[in-house]
Amino acid sequence: QVRLVESGGGSVQAGGSLRLFCAHSGYSGRRYCMGWFRQAPGKEREGVARIGFDGDYPYYVDSVKGRFTISRDNAKNTLYLQMNSLRPEDTAMYYCAPLVCGGWRLASIFGSWGPGTQVSVSS
Repeated sequence: QVRLVESGGGSVQAGGSLRLFCAHSGYSGRRYCMGWFRQAPGKEREGVARIGFDGDYPYYVDSVKGRFTISRDNAKNTLYLQMNSLRPEDTAMYYCAPLVCGGWRLASIFGSWGPGTQVSVSS
């Protein structure tokens, strides 16, 4: 099963930027799409951005489109999320996960969520 460790979160003011990192391992040689999710207090976890194995087909939900950029470095087994123009409503715990390409369904190798990384945006 894949191992996931997120990092890079922090506390910023509205309009600021953060870059999140997801170190993923445990499935050498296999090709998976990857995605970022977030969960705000009292809300369900939601998909935010996803990307193909070769860094192609980036997809963003409307609320982050134009502000967030997803990318990956397969040589480093690392997924990134560059977050600009942050808003208070972006405050959440952020998680990464391998996906079935084309949607938000978790890949079969997914075992459990990583620890997540907290993003807090103040107004």
